[in-house]
Amino acid sequence: MPLWPVYTGAPAPHDGITRLPPPPPWRAFDGGPVLDPPDADGDPAAASPDRAHRAATYQATEDTVQLVNAALYLRRPLLVTGPPGTGKSSLAYAVARELRLGPVLRWNITSRSTLGDGLYTYDPLSRLYAARHMPQPSGASADAPAAATGVEDHLRLGPLGTALLPYARPRALLIDEIDKSDLDLPNDLLHVLEEGQYEIPELVRASRDTPGGHAEVLVDGADQRVPVERGRVRCHAFPFVVLTSNGEREFPPAFLRRCVSLRLRQPDDDHLAEIVRAHLGEPDGYARQLIHRFLSRVGSGELATDQLLNAIYLARSSGLGADSLDGLAEQLMPYLGRSAQPDAF
Repeated sequence: MPLWPVYTGAPAPHDGITRLPPPPPWRAFDGGPVLDPPDADGDPAAASPDRAHRAATYQATEDTVQLVNAALYLRRPLLVTGPPGTGKSSLAYAVARELRLGPVLRWNITSRSTLGDGLYTYDPLSRLYAARHMPQPSGASADAPAAATGVEDHLRLGPLGTALLPYARPRALLIDEIDKSDLDLPNDLLHVLEEGQYEIPELVRASRDTPGGHAEVLVDGADQRVPVERGRVRCHAFPFVVLTSNGEREFPPAFLRRCVSLRLRQPDDDHLAEIVRAHLGEPDGYARQLIHRFLSRVGSGELATDQLLNAIYLARSSGLGADSLDGLAEQLMPYLGRSAQPDAF
């Protein structure tokens, strides 16, 4: 049985990730102790109905299937670029669902995001407050420092930091809208994603006074604690990382060469019909008209597929007449931008 593809775009979840061959020798990781994969319902936000629906109805193209598998085999991040509404974010949920990778870890990027935000957060003020209110040992003077409260009690791993834990299976990590970041963030990500590891300086310092240097820290999206030895985290199975971009900026060559790049284009007639069928059932005559109208306008400006789905849903459920539906469809499908899309198909 051929190993390729592991991800197929099929609607039924499976354990094909166990058939993934060993990584290239330059992408092998040996972090430990190895952790069991998290329960698929462990993060209620990641398992919300809207995200579950998007994962189950995602319609992958042949190019998407090929490049997702390339990223999985090579243990490289997948940089997904395309216009709004082409399913860039949904792809991460679809792959995680099919391959049973557990809840998707999501990092929404803003212009203020830093690498530290993705790795972990530490609240020194809460630790100071806890130390001041901790009971003094019997016989200690009032001026004596309180016993250590434990750095790990005031630290939580972020989505990137959690994804790089030594899980037995890859975790799925969505780094959404990387093109909105500060200019330095893509370069800052290079070392961590290349090495598959990072340090938590607060835990490194605390480990000098802790027997064995062992700490239990909270992960992103759940109240589970995992072991971290001497403040160092190294992955075992490199995570499936999806970075999305609307194409609003260029990235450094050093960053691009460390990613597998996927360009999503606006879907054609047949693909749009498949998307409508997956979300709303077989498209009727009026839905076909709306699809044709959508395609006739898409080359003149930016339109998103969910605008079309909204129009078709209301056409089926509102009970309005044809004239009213036509006017409503025009209002629901305004251009999101006037920039032409020469690569629409």
